[in-house]
Amino acid sequence: MSARTLAQWLEFIGRQHPDAIALGLDRVRAVLGRMDAGIGCPLVTVAGTNGKGSVCAMLERILLASSRRVGLYTSPHLLRYNERVRIAGQEVPDAPLVQAFAAVEQARGTVPLTYFEYGTLAAFWLFARAELDAVVLEVGLGGRLDAVNVLDADCAIVTGIGLDHMEYLGESREAIGREKAGIFRQGRAAVVADPDPPASVLDAAAGLKAPLLLFGRDFGLRAHAGQWDYWGPAGRRAALGHPALRGKRQLRNAAAALAALDALRERLPVGMQDVRRGLAEVELPGRFQVLPGRPQVILDVAHNPEAAEALAENLGAAGFAAETIAVFGMLRDKDIAGVALQLAPRVTRWHLCTLTGPRGTDAEDLARILSSAGIRTPLTRHRSVAAALAAAREEAGENDKIVAFGSFLTVAEVMQSLAATRNGAGTHG
Repeated sequence: MSARTLAQWLEFIGRQHPDAIALGLDRVRAVLGRMDAGIGCPLVTVAGTNGKGSVCAMLERILLASSRRVGLYTSPHLLRYNERVRIAGQEVPDAPLVQAFAAVEQARGTVPLTYFEYGTLAAFWLFARAELDAVVLEVGLGGRLDAVNVLDADCAIVTGIGLDHMEYLGESREAIGREKAGIFRQGRAAVVADPDPPASVLDAAAGLKAPLLLFGRDFGLRAHAGQWDYWGPAGRRAALGHPALRGKRQLRNAAAALAALDALRERLPVGMQDVRRGLAEVELPGRFQVLPGRPQVILDVAHNPEAAEALAENLGAAGFAAETIAVFGMLRDKDIAGVALQLAPRVTRWHLCTLTGPRGTDAEDLARILSSAGIRTPLTRHRSVAAALAAAREEAGENDKIVAFGSFLTVAEVMQSLAATRNGAGTHG
């Protein structure tokens, strides 16, 4: 088994459970009990419909700036599986990941694990051997029954609660909030950055006697003239620079990260310079990522209406463009019309692309959904993301904007296509 390459392991683990998503902790708990994968350092778990990746990235960079060794586990990845597991600020190379998957395989026996469960246990195994000062875990889906929740968080963060993955989490914000609050633990800090949290989240914290830090009540921010101030349980941090991640909602994400660090300040104290440097250096590809060059290309993985609303806000604040040209591809189990309608007032023409795979939506279906939703701006269909991007670049003027969004897959394929163009391979659909 150890002779497998990382690519072979990823293909193998994708075939070991009949369902791509199978929520529940029993399988992970059973296998973890057979592994030497204990984590003894402070652990932060982050859930939320949107913003959790940004909060994780900010926590990692601030703690790295304070000279801590940090383990970070996130999902999904854009270009390489290695993006999901970072130790001391670096992606884990193939060889240790291969070792970790072999360790999980040896421990699992006959227990069927999903792709995500394999990856989560492999990350735990790596973190247990890395002499870390802190671990940050991003929930994959929901919270209560997500594989990362098999470990007890010292501080749990819920960034925001919107309507997504309703087939797994419930049909209302109350139901979804209850699932996300499942990462809270008895007597341990719970940070809630949603400005209007469902009662189910507050009730969950109260039932566990978890010290609750609510945005606007226990911590918050004030933006002013290119800077912002944070206030929270440990006092005020004034005149902070805006995070390197773009968009006004990133201030709320930054405040959530600082509130968590306030809650853990006795074990993980950080100074003002650590905060300033961490926020200045944070990177997270695919979140309102503006690429250099003309015409301007903006990448955003927005795949639910709430994230699309934030993208529309950011486009509105990004300066005038005569044309804003969309490269748009989504998965069929998402709210395609809801996402498109958020961007429709900003987009002057659409290049719709087919996403491959069992969940991908055909460009013809996208066109029908957008037309049925009342979108009347030009819709052009393409058989691939690369073809859609090539057409958008062909018609865009130097001062226009191209925004590629709708899915991690869409953004990843745009990145690959642009890299191929830079390397002289050309762009073909």
